[in-house]
Amino acid sequence: MFPRRRTLAGTAVAALALTFLGAGHAAAADVNNARNGGFESGLTGWTCSAGSGTTVSSPVHGGTAALKAVPAGQDNAQCTQSVAVKPNTAYTLSAWVQGGYTYLGATGTGTTDVSTWTPDSAGWKQLSTSFTTGSSTTSVTVYLHGWYGQAAYYADDVSVYGPDGGGGGDPAPTVPAAPTGLAVASTTSSSASLSWAAVSGATGYTVYRDGTKVSAVTGTSATVTGLSPSTSYAFQVTAANAAGESPKSAPVTATTAPSSGGGGGGGGLPKHAVTGYWQNFNNGATVQRISDVPAQYDIIAVAFADATGTPGAVSFTLDSAGLGGYTVDQFKADIAAKHAAGKKVVVSVGGQNGTVSVSDPASAANFANSVYALMGTYGFDGVDIDLENGLNATYMTQALRQLSSKAGPSLIITMAPQTIDMQSTSNGYFQTALNIKDILTVVNTQYYNSGSMLGCDGKVYSQGSVDFLTALACIQLQGGLSPSQVGLGVPASTSAAGSGYVSPAVVNNAMDCLTRAANCGSFKPSATYPDLRGAMTWSTNWDAASGNAWSNTVGPHVHALP
Repeated sequence: MFPRRRTLAGTAVAALALTFLGAGHAAAADVNNARNGGFESGLTGWTCSAGSGTTVSSPVHGGTAALKAVPAGQDNAQCTQSVAVKPNTAYTLSAWVQGGYTYLGATGTGTTDVSTWTPDSAGWKQLSTSFTTGSSTTSVTVYLHGWYGQAAYYADDVSVYGPDGGGGGDPAPTVPAAPTGLAVASTTSSSASLSWAAVSGATGYTVYRDGTKVSAVTGTSATVTGLSPSTSYAFQVTAANAAGESPKSAPVTATTAPSSGGGGGGGGLPKHAVTGYWQNFNNGATVQRISDVPAQYDIIAVAFADATGTPGAVSFTLDSAGLGGYTVDQFKADIAAKHAAGKKVVVSVGGQNGTVSVSDPASAANFANSVYALMGTYGFDGVDIDLENGLNATYMTQALRQLSSKAGPSLIITMAPQTIDMQSTSNGYFQTALNIKDILTVVNTQYYNSGSMLGCDGKVYSQGSVDFLTALACIQLQGGLSPSQVGLGVPASTSAAGSGYVSPAVVNNAMDCLTRAANCGSFKPSATYPDLRGAMTWSTNWDAASGNAWSNTVGPHVHALP
């Protein structure tokens, strides 16, 4: 959410234009010529620039270790290995990656050097490419790297499959055993969340519903969506690696909940609402108290809660010194006054530097308990999820449902994913939103700091335009969210974000286009969505620094929507 800079022009378009294919099954004579591709022996065999690489025990894709490499402003965290190969021979290079921008490639092939890459990814994703060596090539340099100043990337299970180059390598895999411990973690009226025990040697898992493949994942959990209410389904899971797929696990049965109609939380909110982030810090924008936030804002997201030493748990400390002596008692009183005026105040978890990890049942419970405690302490109405370094859909779903069971139907849950997080229902953020559709208030996607992206019509749109807002919001509207759960997130001024600012008039035109097919650009939605929730901005402080031009223009327009 703040302050983000994306310096790779067109990264998102390139990413979405690629289709990452798995390496497939190796031929009988093929071996993995990479050494220590799973980083089980530390960085043995690898060289990382500027001391950027290390090994970690979590997250891992396979085994007990993975590479973590941290780019810097002048270093892209490149890790390389020289791999022995045969001349005039085809090889397949692949690796599993997650985290920040990640590149995989090979140089010195003697023919055409190759590479592939992905933008920041919340979960494990396989990159794969292939090359043919030249007539005198006996070794190639395989590399992974991130991008300057971006988030750390993780890599695991690197392989260079093909005929044995004579330099040694990792052992060829064997078919893994069938998964055990398959259980139903939770259900909604349209989804079932599953979990199971990890299988040694597995690089991925396949979920079957009533005998039909419905999902392929790399972790030990999955959420199956698109189910019918009040219906029983049988699920099984298999494990796989380059050697093949295991037998199916023992089946479990999940029965979905009755239909809830979709759309929960938000009691007392107007049909169309304006959300603004309030900064609990001074970064050059106008310093505000909660009482200074204009009345046009219906939901105020207090940024940000912080991670604690307890996995999943969060805390909040008012920056009294940075806010000119604003005391906790004044802060609480101002929240109460906003309640009296019919407004909602939530605590936002994350931001660009947020490191909260909800990745297992214990951390899910810690998250729910700690957020609920903050609600009691400060009077927050709920929580905003702004985790820009990814989230686990299964366990964040569990956490938010546990919080809902504690707080009751008045709970406000908002989310602020990046544009890339809402491009597909398979992404963790989108899955989470669909999983909690019955208790979700609004998803305010950040339509900025992203570069060009694909719209729901498959065309590429540049950020900072009516078309970008409408064609990307259309993905959520067609992907299963209720229109009342979709909001347009934009910067309040050019100082509030690195790119993607649009004038308030453009925001209003986009909402007109989506709600009544008026003031559209070249993109025309196939339907209108008069229940569209509204708009969000980062931040009320940057809005104030611009004379509240954003809220004074967008606010009245949102509240006048049909």
